[in-house]
Amino acid sequence: MLELTLSDPAQLWGLRDWLRAQDGITVRVVPTSPAPGELGTADVLAVLAGSSALAAAVRTLPDFLRSRRSNLRVQITVDGKQVEIELENTDRALEILERLLRDSS
Repeated sequence: MLELTLSDPAQLWGLRDWLRAQDGITVRVVPTSPAPGELGTADVLAVLAGSSALAAAVRTLPDFLRSRRSNLRVQITVDGKQVEIELENTDRALEILERLLRDSS
């Protein structure tokens, strides 16, 4: 399972729909509690699938980022380890994520 958090929460539903278009992917919106000292809540996308489908979904994230006009960042959590993807670091971030997915399966 992956958890995705966006730097622009308004893009959450667009990413949810983008990922749902992938075969073998289940995506749920999960509300989170604020961290100590923070106000409000945030939503996280929980992405469920087999390891190959997760890897395929992760590889589509650069295309999603390019389709947005803002400097959007996606924070991905796998087994408590976090990687942030933005257009400037997609290649390196994808390498790290694919390694994390292999290690967690």
